[in-house]
Amino acid sequence: MNDRLPAAPQRPVWSVAALLAAASDSLASRFSSCVVGGEISGFTRAASGHCYFSLKDAQGQSALIRCAMFRRAASLLDFAPGDGALVELRGRLTLYEPRGELQFVVEAMRRAGAGALFEQFLRLKAKLEALGLFDPDAKRKMPAFPRRIGVVTSTAGAALHDVLTALARRAPHIEVIIYPSLVQGDQAPAALVQALQTANARDEVDLLLLVRGGGSLEDLWAFNDEQVVRAVAGSRLPIICGVGHETDLTLADLAADLRAPTPTAAAELAAPSLQSNLEALSGLAAALQRRIELGLDSATLRLDRLSLRLSRPSALLSTQIRRLALLRQRLSQALPRLQALQNQRLNNLARQVSRATPVALLNQGLRLDALQARLAALDPKQVLARGYAWLDDGQGHALTSVRQLHAGSKIHAVLADGEAEMQLVSTTARS
Repeated sequence: MNDRLPAAPQRPVWSVAALLAAASDSLASRFSSCVVGGEISGFTRAASGHCYFSLKDAQGQSALIRCAMFRRAASLLDFAPGDGALVELRGRLTLYEPRGELQFVVEAMRRAGAGALFEQFLRLKAKLEALGLFDPDAKRKMPAFPRRIGVVTSTAGAALHDVLTALARRAPHIEVIIYPSLVQGDQAPAALVQALQTANARDEVDLLLLVRGGGSLEDLWAFNDEQVVRAVAGSRLPIICGVGHETDLTLADLAADLRAPTPTAAAELAAPSLQSNLEALSGLAAALQRRIELGLDSATLRLDRLSLRLSRPSALLSTQIRRLALLRQRLSQALPRLQALQNQRLNNLARQVSRATPVALLNQGLRLDALQARLAALDPKQVLARGYAWLDDGQGHALTSVRQLHAGSKIHAVLADGEAEMQLVSTTARS
């Protein structure tokens, strides 16, 4: 009896390269063009323009595939991809043979759920911006040294821990009051509005921190709700909004008085560092001490000088006596000099008067002679002496026209050496 087993049929032995090449051909034949949806993770853009990232399962399954999008396809994108974005990719499934890894080569990308939300985000942003809810002039000023800070967030999230840790480190003297609220889900907008209204109604804090950790656009959507944004803009208390990571932006960030990139940064913006304040106070105290010491030194020197002057009154009295003697001497010398000047001035005036009097008399005499000559020339007797006569009607009325006369009229005439009574014979009028 033969106990030996029959020999197994001989199977071909693949080389690694051949096996990977065969697998690549199989993938290329079946998945040469397909569409896959998921969430972007670890997105990077190389200097060459190529984009590399991983695509996670959008349903939360632990599945991930590496993706490559070359520069030409990336240049056709109409949006900026980022971590957490939900997208749909069109391309082909290949095998990267150098490492034996599956790789999805992306030929086109478009936004999925996040894209629709983003469009809704832009429309609501434009609407609220037109209503003035984001107006920079309406922003409230942050208190420089708050005594109480309110925090609106979920008590179960890491954001609260980050805020409390930052405040305890920077300003342990500041009291913190928490206004718990949901920060994700359908009930979150109403809860956030209620928390903000409660904080304003109680009015027990100096400012509010509205914070939440990072997440996808869907996770942060409660902070884009119109009612939440209106509650933030209408708050009487100043609000610092720190939602998500530095790249995340919500409408609540735009409506708040101050935006922080993270919850920790919001706490740092709200509370000045105790250590830096103490250092500033120490600097001011040192400067004040120096000013006081300089003032005291100056006052001490002045007091010493005054003390020296008071300790020797005789020296001061001697100085005053010398000053009075000098003034007396100057006065005694000034009086004779002043008197001499006045006498000289009087003498000069007397000489001027003595010289001016004869000239003035001569001028007045000449003027009197001229006036007398003019008066003599106007004397009526001089006119009569030249052959003229004064005629009147006997009543003292002067006769100056033949129209005042008629034949037989009596005329009284005054001549140079006497008077005459005459009777008119006839008159002749000239034209």
